[in-house]
Amino acid sequence: MEGSVQKASDQVRVNVQLINALTDAHLWAETFDRKLTDIFAVESEIPKAVAETLQARLSGSEKNSIAKTPTVNPEAYEIYLRGKFFAEKRTGADLRKSIEYYDQAIAKDPDYPLAYVGLANSHLLLSVYGALSPKEAASPAKAALKKALELDDSLAEAHASSGLLATLELDLNRAITELERAIQLNPNNATAHHWIALPLMTMGQFDRGVAEAKRAIELDPLSLIINADLCWIYFNGRRFDEAEAQARKTLEMDPRFYVAHFYLGEALQFQGKLTDGIAEFRKSVELNNDPFSLAMLGQAYARQGKTDKAREVLADLRQQAKSQYISPYA
Repeated sequence: MEGSVQKASDQVRVNVQLINALTDAHLWAETFDRKLTDIFAVESEIPKAVAETLQARLSGSEKNSIAKTPTVNPEAYEIYLRGKFFAEKRTGADLRKSIEYYDQAIAKDPDYPLAYVGLANSHLLLSVYGALSPKEAASPAKAALKKALELDDSLAEAHASSGLLATLELDLNRAITELERAIQLNPNNATAHHWIALPLMTMGQFDRGVAEAKRAIELDPLSLIINADLCWIYFNGRRFDEAEAQARKTLEMDPRFYVAHFYLGEALQFQGKLTDGIAEFRKSVELNNDPFSLAMLGQAYARQGKTDKAREVLADLRQQAKSQYISPYA
């Protein structure tokens, strides 16, 4: 399916066409002209029209999912999307910016469950990437998640967020249960498949974790973090050559994505390519200067016998610890 969206003042034109990928034959095309306030109605109309064209039968849950309107406020929706955009970058600064946008979206529509989910996720991810202590992240995340589930306990995204929270609390069985529930509610939710791969990895179920991560990529092939985290699963499964290849594939999509440089550095140093690994850690530090990248840079220097450089990195981490949270892992 291909499409385009044009916006002028309060009017929106959505052009959609359905193409047979094997033959390039056009199966269906339609143009929807609506007011911006009716944009969510178009979101429901398009999948229904596609299903009719393909003569597909929609299940009750699929029909309910299509009919759902995320918010009655288009401005809140646009602000929410800005929050998602910054959250995907995964730096501390960008995650904090995403929180600001989610708060703004909630101010526009206090009954917007996806905005509360985004708020919860960004707080949790701040702790994942070492920019906030788990204790500081847990309270606002749990409050936002509680509100999201009160508004809609059948929201796949909310159960996926519950799964991430449980993963970070090392309650891995509960994490799997919540994420499986999210997938049951929406089998095409890429985040749920992405995040279930992580507790599976932690439990040593690497093949299933890889399969879930690959499914997430099928659903959202342009997601940098999903592509990068497949590398991390390969790495933890000691499949270092595949981890390296996946990290490089991610960096082809965006050479400035620091997470992929970090993962590539890990994969390289565990293959004995310390000089190349150090170069990747240095690039990750240059792009984000997060404690984990710094710590791995120092560790790689020490492994290479460059103890003076390793001590310089340690001093840098200690200096950072005076003004910000530094994870014990770093």
